[in-house]
Amino acid sequence: MMPTDPAHYTWRPACSYEQALDRTSRAYGIEPEYWDIWGHHHVASEAIRKSILASLGVNTGNLETLDNATSSQALADWAGLLPPTIVISEREFAGSGVPISVPASLAIGCASFVLKWEDGASSSISVDLEQLPVSGEAIFKSRRFIRKRVNFPDAPRLGYHTLSVRLASADGTLQAQTRLTIAPDRTYQPDWLRAGGRTAGIGISLYGLRSERNWGCGDTTDLEGFCDWAVALGVDFIALNPLHAIPNRQPYNTSPYLPNCAFYRNLIYLDIERIEGFQSSRAVQRLLRQPGIQSEIATLRATDTVEYERVQHIKLLFLKLLFREFLREWKRDSPRSCAFTDYVAAEGDLLEKYALHEALWQTIHQRNKTIWNWHSWPEPFRDPDSPQTRSFALAHPNRILFFKYIQWQLDLQLTHAHKHALDCGMRIGLYHDLALATDRFGADLWTHRTFYASGARVGAPPDDFSPNGQDWGFPPPNSKQHFQDGYRLFADSIRQASRHGGALRIDHVMRFFRLYWIPEGLDAANGAYVRDHYEDLIRVLALESVRNRTIVIGEDLGTVPDFVRETLDAFGIFSYRLFYFEQDANKQFRLPNVYPRQALVSAATHDLPTLAGFWRNRDIEARRAAGLLPGGPAYDGALADRTREKQKILDLLFCLDLVPGSLPHDAAQIPELTGELHSAIVGFLASTPSQLLLLNQEDLFKDVDQQNLPGSTSEYPNWRHKMRFFIEELGQQPASDFAAMFEYWLQRSGRRPTHMK
Repeated sequence: MMPTDPAHYTWRPACSYEQALDRTSRAYGIEPEYWDIWGHHHVASEAIRKSILASLGVNTGNLETLDNATSSQALADWAGLLPPTIVISEREFAGSGVPISVPASLAIGCASFVLKWEDGASSSISVDLEQLPVSGEAIFKSRRFIRKRVNFPDAPRLGYHTLSVRLASADGTLQAQTRLTIAPDRTYQPDWLRAGGRTAGIGISLYGLRSERNWGCGDTTDLEGFCDWAVALGVDFIALNPLHAIPNRQPYNTSPYLPNCAFYRNLIYLDIERIEGFQSSRAVQRLLRQPGIQSEIATLRATDTVEYERVQHIKLLFLKLLFREFLREWKRDSPRSCAFTDYVAAEGDLLEKYALHEALWQTIHQRNKTIWNWHSWPEPFRDPDSPQTRSFALAHPNRILFFKYIQWQLDLQLTHAHKHALDCGMRIGLYHDLALATDRFGADLWTHRTFYASGARVGAPPDDFSPNGQDWGFPPPNSKQHFQDGYRLFADSIRQASRHGGALRIDHVMRFFRLYWIPEGLDAANGAYVRDHYEDLIRVLALESVRNRTIVIGEDLGTVPDFVRETLDAFGIFSYRLFYFEQDANKQFRLPNVYPRQALVSAATHDLPTLAGFWRNRDIEARRAAGLLPGGPAYDGALADRTREKQKILDLLFCLDLVPGSLPHDAAQIPELTGELHSAIVGFLASTPSQLLLLNQEDLFKDVDQQNLPGSTSEYPNWRHKMRFFIEELGQQPASDFAAMFEYWLQRSGRRPTHMK
């Protein structure tokens, strides 16, 4: 629920059901209207608002129940001395202080505060409330509350602290406690970037890296090899797909943007041969020498697309043997086992619950192969805190420990990979991606379901990209629960995603401000936007960014209100600008000099056609083949639109003298992305003032197939495409020619770091 006005609030019963519904909807953040990209006005119907309120636990049966919902929540905002969580900046803590609400009759008493800092130190003060000015008041029938602000003599310290207050009166003692988060005003940026420096990186899908040594998909050793090659071009970062844990089940459970768990990683990225004990274990080496194993590894390595289930299966065979060997060492209390114990202790309940879910899933699925997720588990196990679930955990400690061991190995290898990127000369290193979604059938929903609203899904209203709107199929966050819990789980998600990297992309950064909710039983055209506590969330993000020394990029594509981009810019969050989408009101491509400075610029994303695919209409043909684009007028219209888009691009490149005059001026005479066009578009991107340039490997190497075709499942090999070249071939032609072109533009545009020249 959105907080009440801090200046003045008077509770009055609603005069009608419609007024009560409108007030309750606004109080819970439901926006009454929105404008679509065509300028059409949409009003959230009564049915939509009632359905969304019901998903948040509000009884919309009559005027009285709606009044009770708003009055009880508003009263809680004022009657609790301290709110459940307070998120403020360093300046606010030092200047205006911390808010406290008290009954008016007690506003002249003495309040005792204890501020326990994150590091364990504490300080105490006593305050005469009568001496403090009033900053707000609220009246509930005959009850009046006063809000004041308390200043502390201590200098502000960034972090998560605990603030307690005790107020004695003739009627007894009032007490309250809150999680006090003191955050910076901006996210982290290194000095050279803050001073206006520009740089570049290459984007890859880690699963798609090819090498002559991997086991069918890219792994952490391939990542280090790619870094060795890329740093010579002058890039400062390697952008990765989300590495979140997913079920690895084709074709429905391979999207890195719909994770089983957003806090932990996918085991397929492990280099099994690099795990300690692999070379010395006789059991492991015997298994490796088996002809069937050798044949399977060779086959998986040679496929043009990733075979998720087979890769996971063969890696799990070896992981189980390696874990069995490790258990013997763990019982001897070796330095390595102590390191594992420390890792598990540091991860705490977050890892415990994830590993418990995985152990339960493995056990139940082995007994019944038709059961794929926790929604179909026996009823007692659907609750992570049930007596039966706790009994399972006590009876199977090693099964649970196995999945903790896997995450420990991933942590070790990714730590090494990021260090390797920095050691070889990159100033940012690895750039990670935090998905917006989480699978409603996955571990996160099993473990943390109270942090998600039921009865609604997240999506997007109709637009040019999706005329019928988009239903992403996952549940929205329960903002009230996050607020009540002090944003702990949200902070964990940022912290876990920021590890092993120098930059973090936030998928759909507008989530901090609002999300489009689609009530159960309705389609994507019938939803409404619901607001969130954006200032709190961005400040927590800024705190984690500064602590982890992580640059933040906010994916802000689509129709974005001005105040959203202004807020993100003020917090030092980089905008995300794509060449295809940067067009003015007249649908003309923008000139490079109007791109924002504090931004990352790129040609496309995983959901869009590659440069080569765009020019060859590959995405249009793929959509038609997948049944997503009907033939006839729709197909002809898509081709005609593409011809116009290509002509506008060509005209722009000629205007900027980025292509030679000998090139045809008619785009229809250029059926493929020529070397001249390729170089010109890369040059265009490099010439923008945007500080970060990202070129996906598909666009560097002129691949025609995009990683994901939205709306498709088995009709298209989503999230499975491998890189055109093996790692070992990157120094040879034609890969070296593409690299030389990119290096030329980095040098010419001043994006190549001085120490690399």
